[in-house]
Amino acid sequence: MRPPAAVTTIEPGNRVVITGATGFIGSAVARALLARDAEVVALVAPGADDRNLDGTNVKRVVADIRDADAVRAVCQGARFVFHLAAIYRFWARDPRIFYDVNVGGTLNVLDAVRAAGCERLVYTSTVGVLGLEGMKHGKPADETCYADISHLFGHYKRSKFVAEHEVLRAAAQGLDVCLALPTFPLGPGDVGPTPTGKVVLDFLNGRMPGFVNTALNVTHVDDLAVGHLAALEYGRSGRSYILGGENLSMYAILQMLAGCSGLPVPRLQLPRMLALAAGVTSDVIEGRLLRREPRVPLEAARMSATWMIFNDERARAEIGHTSRPAREAIEESARWFVENGYVSPGRRAAIRWQS
Repeated sequence: MRPPAAVTTIEPGNRVVITGATGFIGSAVARALLARDAEVVALVAPGADDRNLDGTNVKRVVADIRDADAVRAVCQGARFVFHLAAIYRFWARDPRIFYDVNVGGTLNVLDAVRAAGCERLVYTSTVGVLGLEGMKHGKPADETCYADISHLFGHYKRSKFVAEHEVLRAAAQGLDVCLALPTFPLGPGDVGPTPTGKVVLDFLNGRMPGFVNTALNVTHVDDLAVGHLAALEYGRSGRSYILGGENLSMYAILQMLAGCSGLPVPRLQLPRMLALAAGVTSDVIEGRLLRREPRVPLEAARMSATWMIFNDERARAEIGHTSRPAREAIEESARWFVENGYVSPGRRAAIRWQS
């Protein structure tokens, strides 16, 4: 395949700002930029867990993405900006936080990039804003599968949908920006953990009595980071790129986890409607009545019952995106959780690493 032609190039010493740099993907992007000898400036939310940046020479600037003046200040002098900051969870006591951060924060970044005259912006969207109708027939979604509004359940997806359209509006008005749509990341450093990492962690801790017949596109977090840099250097302005890995059934993911850890695979396949019922019950009783985070948020239940498979050929052809086998991401994720105290002592003692 003919290599793509570069639009721009990250040079040693370039000042690059990353919002959301303490997060799972954001910190991986920071490390990838440091490997290119860039001057990396991280916009760190007040009170954020920033241990993923420990041991790096990333410059940390504490600022709220909702503070337009602060965002403007941190972007001054930057050649490039990566905007990854977002509320990525499935429940909040006050849903307005999703729109204040995911939409309002994005508007602040767009304004700051214009004001600072930055050369290019990479905006991190989500595959969750794509239409999924074709997946009912086993067809992976790509960037041309426009959103089916009925699948935009939950404030996370809805707010990211609105934010993406603000980015596309800015591109239409002349801002040089391209969009990265990561699939489901795994690998070391998932301190949250993310919803994807929680699947691995629940398996390791024996909290997964059964599974729903669904599928995910799994990719290593470091491949997503390199894909973000590729989007910056090779992506077309106003164009979206799915950064993916392998499409795997949930059962295949569990088999890989069992294969590397020596723990047994859950055998009980749960009906889709049972998962949805658990989400509705948890959302009503815990979320609405008790005002605490549901054990099974409804949005998470809906996602667990939905096939989420994707075709990332555009990114592979146009920006040279590549990914390692998903098995490596799954095993590295499992080992990191075990080594960093996320797994109970009893379950940890039962693990017999196979490779």
